[in-house]
Amino acid sequence: MTSHPYASRTSVLALGTFAVGTSGYVVAGLLPALTSELHVSAATAAQLVTAFAIAYAIGSPLFAAVTGRWERRTLLVVALLVTALGNALAALAPGYGLLFAARMVTAIGAAVFTPAASVVAAELNPPERRGRAVAAVFGGLTLATIFGVPLGSLLSAPLGYRWVFALVAVFSVAGALAIRLALPEVAPQPPVPLAARFTVARDPRAMAVLVTTVLGCTAAFSVYTFITPVLDATAGVTGTTVSLLLLCYGIGGALGNYAGGRATDRWGSRRPLLVVISGLTVVLVALPLLATTVPGAAVLLLLWGLTTWSFNPPVQHRLIELGGRDAGLLLSLNASAIYLGVGLSGVVGGVVLTHSGPTTLPPAAAALTAIGGLVVLFFGWRAPARDRRAPVSATAGGGAGQSRCPSTSQSGPG
Repeated sequence: MTSHPYASRTSVLALGTFAVGTSGYVVAGLLPALTSELHVSAATAAQLVTAFAIAYAIGSPLFAAVTGRWERRTLLVVALLVTALGNALAALAPGYGLLFAARMVTAIGAAVFTPAASVVAAELNPPERRGRAVAAVFGGLTLATIFGVPLGSLLSAPLGYRWVFALVAVFSVAGALAIRLALPEVAPQPPVPLAARFTVARDPRAMAVLVTTVLGCTAAFSVYTFITPVLDATAGVTGTTVSLLLLCYGIGGALGNYAGGRATDRWGSRRPLLVVISGLTVVLVALPLLATTVPGAAVLLLLWGLTTWSFNPPVQHRLIELGGRDAGLLLSLNASAIYLGVGLSGVVGGVVLTHSGPTTLPPAAAALTAIGGLVVLFFGWRAPARDRRAPVSATAGGGAGQSRCPSTSQSGPG
């Protein structure tokens, strides 16, 4: 059998993650249109990010348990249709309150689709292609930052934010149709009780990694969500120029997604994770100081995207090491941690923006990444007290066999 059936199946799953990724991230590019059309502040408009992210963080483990017995193709189609419904409601919402609720509906579809798509990609590909297949599916999220968000920002100026949400709804329906036509039926895996999804995080090392994920995503997205006022304050740019600069961030994200996976495959999780956190902290500190011209901002956003999206591969690798047979459950918790951080970013970023101004956002975010780095440095590899006298191989989380994980299979932005 040729690889073409595998490639086409993986491609339609990536199409779906592109749709849900654009649904989640697009608010950052729509911020000027939202503030002007809804007559609300940037901090208030950014709470739409919080609505999506918190609903995702809570809904991901909850709906995974509820839909555990569903046939997987049907589940993916329904999830994308729910995402389309949420975007359609956002396009039609007459005011901020209903738009807020619509974002939560959108998040429910995304929370179901993304983890299920990764599992289906692994199921439909032979063992030697599974790592690449899962990475390609999550590459749809990277493409959402490269094309989806800048395009949404570009279209919102002449068309308004409603038409952007409507277009994302249409694209989500197209993704659902493609999955229905291209994928075979896929039987569900044995269901996991909801309580069991949280017991796997009792290891303090795993908890340290999850806390670092929350802090890192809070830091990165507290700036990303408010990137328009930040760039206006530092470089004096607005409109189309911001869209092009977001494209630089997305290109950096694609490079980071690749580089982070390669570095983790070569050196394991510890060194790349600490290097990435250090690099992200430096870039955030430098952002208001050096992004004072369009070329300077382009370079800084490229580096920022690279360091942000290099974060997930070593995190995933470490959780797979720690989780063993329950690694999938830890990864689902990491997906919730990502969106919990994204949700907190709207609150934290809004408070800093309101009280201190946009130029203080990047250094405040840098402080959060530094704290996350310290947490994972001191606790992420520290053996539990009962295991400290055990051989190193016994406390490493499973040995060499588990270190060869699909380290580029991200759960989402970091």
